[in-house]
Amino acid sequence: MVDLFAAAPSWLGWLAAPCSDLELQRKFVAACVALAVLFVTLPRGRKRMAFWSLAFILLAPLPFAIALLFPNAPSAPQVALDGGGLLLLASLLQSVLLVATVSAWERILRPMPQILLDVLRWLAVAVAVVAVLYESGVNAENLFTGSAVVTAVLGFALRDTLGNVFAGLAIHTEHPFELGHWIQYDQNPAHVGRVVETNWRATTVVTLDEATVTIPNAQLAQASIRNFTRPEPWSRRSLYVVTPYDVPPQRVQEIILDALRGSFGVLEHPAPSVVTSDFKERGVEHWVRLFTTEFDKRDRVDGMARDRVWYALARHGIEIPVATHAVRLTELPPQPAEPAASGVERRVASLARVGVLAAVGPEQLRLLAAENADRVYARGEQVIHQHDPGGSMFIIMTGRVEVTAQVENAPPARLAVLEAGEYFGEMSLMTGAPRVATVTALEETRLLQIGNESFRRILKVRPELVEELGAALRTRLAKRELAIAGSTPPVPEVQDIFRKIRQFFAVEIANLEEGKRSS
Repeated sequence: MVDLFAAAPSWLGWLAAPCSDLELQRKFVAACVALAVLFVTLPRGRKRMAFWSLAFILLAPLPFAIALLFPNAPSAPQVALDGGGLLLLASLLQSVLLVATVSAWERILRPMPQILLDVLRWLAVAVAVVAVLYESGVNAENLFTGSAVVTAVLGFALRDTLGNVFAGLAIHTEHPFELGHWIQYDQNPAHVGRVVETNWRATTVVTLDEATVTIPNAQLAQASIRNFTRPEPWSRRSLYVVTPYDVPPQRVQEIILDALRGSFGVLEHPAPSVVTSDFKERGVEHWVRLFTTEFDKRDRVDGMARDRVWYALARHGIEIPVATHAVRLTELPPQPAEPAASGVERRVASLARVGVLAAVGPEQLRLLAAENADRVYARGEQVIHQHDPGGSMFIIMTGRVEVTAQVENAPPARLAVLEAGEYFGEMSLMTGAPRVATVTALEETRLLQIGNESFRRILKVRPELVEELGAALRTRLAKRELAIAGSTPPVPEVQDIFRKIRQFFAVEIANLEEGKRSS
């Protein structure tokens, strides 16, 4: 090796110098050891952070290759040595910094923001430059204070960039939001978006309109940031409903809360609430507060909740009043309402299509149609809820419904899909038991609700309906158990069901037996 250096140009003799060569070798070994420790200790998924430490080591021979282009320059060997030492020292400091901030710090505390980590890494490179200049005998202070004019020009040119950088550091230090959080970034309520990126200069959000907005960090640091994802993942939505003055507010509040059960995106915990917020010219204003985690679908959550409220109020005969200050220049003839007789005939026709009521005479069907009313339910609205008390059954006049049941924490089992002409809720009607299933409208559905008082009078006239209804009820209970358990269940005793029906409606067994003998 000595002969090889003797044959090379004279300026390469510094490579064989024990002191310089030993110092460079020490830096190389230290940088490699630090890189190995960094790569082993970095968490999975963050191994790529060792890239720059490895890159500095791989670039260390570059100054020597450049020095070969200037064989006659007397300072080329020293510059090459200093350049290689600078790259190795930068790699060493980078590795040590990442081991301390990522491999150690992040395993104990919250991960350090990327922008702050980048600042520390650049400071490590700056420390390496100053250290190498100091070892080379260069006064590093002269590099920063040599020209006040250049410093002023650079500061003025980089004013906005530096402002955004320091604002980004302040944002990451205060930690007002994280990636994936929904924020409102100024006073405009339409300026709401999900944070997707934060870098040196700006923060990027995607709005509800799927538009990408880039906000300079300096502007964001001066704004009042409203975070909808913190401290809890849900956020509150507010709706306002106006009802007439002649309807008690507490009754309206009960109707609205019942209508919101099961609506898309509305959480049960925290539960929705309704309060009387104001008295308007139109009527009483109710403030509906609901909570949702579907913030990106908040318009759909609000819209479907409004639909539920409208249908519920309409079913109870409550109209949302129009503005009282409207002026009509031309009075149009009122829309003729459906005559009462036509409504009864329509309901009689629907009842006649129900197989279990085939034995009921026209007079009894007309009685049921006259004493009960039909109700309209929106798509996705729950007509009855499992385990709720009930004393009525429903005849499907138009539309379709889905019947589901749930046992403890098991997922709901789909029992059936019922269409026009079919019925449900007969269990609670005939026995007074709580609802055994949940029924949800699959489309806009019109139902005829029959109360137990009306049905009680029908059974007194035709007590033989007990057998038919009991048999149909037994079949439905068997199908329900089969759908829930997934195996053939024991068939309930018919007489038990008959006895519950008779007891609930006070139908005497003697009347039933006398009807059988006479037939």
